[in-house]
Amino acid sequence: MTLLLDVKKLETKFFTVDGVVNAVNGISYQVNAGECLAIVGESGCGKSVSVLSLIGLIQTPPGKVTNGEVLYKGQDLLKLSSDELRKIRGTEISMIFQDPMTSLNPVMRIGDQITEGLIYSRGLSSKQAYDRALNLLNQVGIPNAADRIKEYPHQFSGGMRQRVMIAIALACSSDLIIADEPTTALDVTIQAQILDLVKRLQKELETTLIWISHDLGVVAGLADRVNVMYAGYIVETATVNDLYSSPAHPYTHGLLNSVPRLDLGRKKQLHGIDGFPPNLIGELAGCPFAPRCAYSDDRCLVENPVLSLIEKDHGVACWNWIKR
Repeated sequence: MTLLLDVKKLETKFFTVDGVVNAVNGISYQVNAGECLAIVGESGCGKSVSVLSLIGLIQTPPGKVTNGEVLYKGQDLLKLSSDELRKIRGTEISMIFQDPMTSLNPVMRIGDQITEGLIYSRGLSSKQAYDRALNLLNQVGIPNAADRIKEYPHQFSGGMRQRVMIAIALACSSDLIIADEPTTALDVTIQAQILDLVKRLQKELETTLIWISHDLGVVAGLADRVNVMYAGYIVETATVNDLYSSPAHPYTHGLLNSVPRLDLGRKKQLHGIDGFPPNLIGELAGCPFAPRCAYSDDRCLVENPVLSLIEKDHGVACWNWIKR
């Protein structure tokens, strides 16, 4: 496999009037060309901030990437100027945001929003860009694309707007697409359609995908590998099959126990995770999950474990990880 993205010790902080928020705390991972990596965890764990940091979309101030390397095809994105990064963002790396209604320009026609990037980034003529946009809308399953390309975002349903966002992300044939919880605001039926669409397009186009989600159930049939984040740290990483069959971190166990299972019927009892996530202002002492963990001991309260391999392709940051 060809290594496409190599993130090393990435740290992102927000400097606020209440103190320094440690949003991302030295995370490292790799993404190979053509695979789908899912990053999961509850709200506020640093998932979105970590991927926005990769491509220079953290608002500064108050946010700032304070350490690390983001090697994309061997080039450190964090060392590029704004203009250099802008040439990569949208052409080689694209992003699908969570809420298409706030991402799409409400006063621009859908077709213009797709062709704009093609004309600016790829140098296509207006006719070439229009034909490409029409083809993309058909590709993502927009019915009557020739008519709807002239319409505005408010004339589309939530699911159709998200399909337009996917079309925009695919427009420049990007090598890497980052999807930040793109199905969260959709009902389960539309959510399933979007997931099927993404899986099909990724396979057909051989695109690399980073999928952000708080729902382990969503990524089960989509991802090749999964990073589980908590309080700005990656606490477990594994192939999707290994993570679901043999979760090692107590937090991952908690997430999986909160997912409904149709195959187990009424035998499956859902369990919540007691307690609350830690306050990320200031330095944390010990393992951030220790106050909520049934397996914690005195060491967990004073010393934070690093992410270490327990098997091939399976790493966990826990002193008392759960064995098979």
